[in-house]
Amino acid sequence: MSILAERGHARPATPVPAQPRPVRVLRGRRGEVQRPPTRARVVAGRRPAGAPCAAPRRVPVRWPWLAALAVASCLVVTGLGLFGGGGAGAPVPERTATVSVGQGDTLSSLAARFAPDSEPGAVVARIKELNRLDRAVLVPGLPLTVPVADAVPAP
Repeated sequence: MSILAERGHARPATPVPAQPRPVRVLRGRRGEVQRPPTRARVVAGRRPAGAPCAAPRRVPVRWPWLAALAVASCLVVTGLGLFGGGGAGAPVPERTATVSVGQGDTLSSLAARFAPDSEPGAVVARIKELNRLDRAVLVPGLPLTVPVADAVPAP
């Protein structure tokens, strides 16, 4: 017993602090945090020259799929060219006639009326060429030379 306890002045027992456990230090790797093995070791903020972090992963090329995609895209483009463009119309008729422009007529409507089987764009270009037209402004009553199909009688 202690002297204080004998005299009647007992103090509550204080717990004895535990001894701190020694820190375990690995030799050769002092102060380094765990890093993945693919990452380069960084010392004092510098990387070793010529050592990349990790090589980029190469994805293998799947040649059969690539060839199939190329063939499919070629078939789609060919199909659109054959079926989407429509068949070429009959050539622009050689025979011409002089007609008078009516109210509300356009070069496209004249081309559709007098050469219905031919491509309208080619007939409009031929009308502009025959009449030396720069603009497509038509005045009612203006005489125009237009290509005429054999089946359509000239007015």
